[in-house]
Amino acid sequence: MSEMQGTPKKPRRSPAPEERKLDPERSRRLLLEAAMDEFAEKGYAGARVQDIADRAGVNKQLINYHFGGKEGLYKEIGRAWLRREADFNDPGLPFDELIVRYLREGFADPRGNRLNAWSGLTGATPEDEPEDLSDLRRRQANGEIGEDIDPAMVMLLCICLVSAPHTMPHAVRQFFDADPGSPEFREHYAEQLRRVVRRLAAHDVPGRPSDPATRGDEDEATR
Repeated sequence: MSEMQGTPKKPRRSPAPEERKLDPERSRRLLLEAAMDEFAEKGYAGARVQDIADRAGVNKQLINYHFGGKEGLYKEIGRAWLRREADFNDPGLPFDELIVRYLREGFADPRGNRLNAWSGLTGATPEDEPEDLSDLRRRQANGEIGEDIDPAMVMLLCICLVSAPHTMPHAVRQFFDADPGSPEFREHYAEQLRRVVRRLAAHDVPGRPSDPATRGDEDEATR
């Protein structure tokens, strides 16, 4: 009300020297965690730096000090995800098991999937780098993906399948008649995801477990 009447705003305050020295790594962690919550709940455009700072319990000027602003904070979240991804993305795993790992990571922390959904709906995020599809092309050459399927389509399909329980929980309840957060649904969905991904293969891949759902058909065909 006072601002509408022309009362001048208080000047922005830079973080005091003692604030900068007070465990900067802890401040960074608090800001990253708060930003992840805010971006996941409101999207990049809807998240306000003041709300992020309030959530983290620090001066909002520390966002500029540590990350160079809102965009830098968002990009740091992306880099943090890449570091986390490197811990579980094992190229030696069968493709279906690898995708289930991504699914379980999403179950453990669904904020990344929600943030991606916001990004797609609003388009109001910093430009992303083109996705590296070299691992999918390698798997395609090894027969884990059919030769007639575009690896880009496989990537998009897997992202949609992994994120669906978090971005479309209403659809889970409607189609599966299940609570998307229940352990029973999560185990069922993980197994179904494995079976769908296995169907992308061009042929049987040595060392990959066969799908029990198709074993009977295969046995019948060889008689």
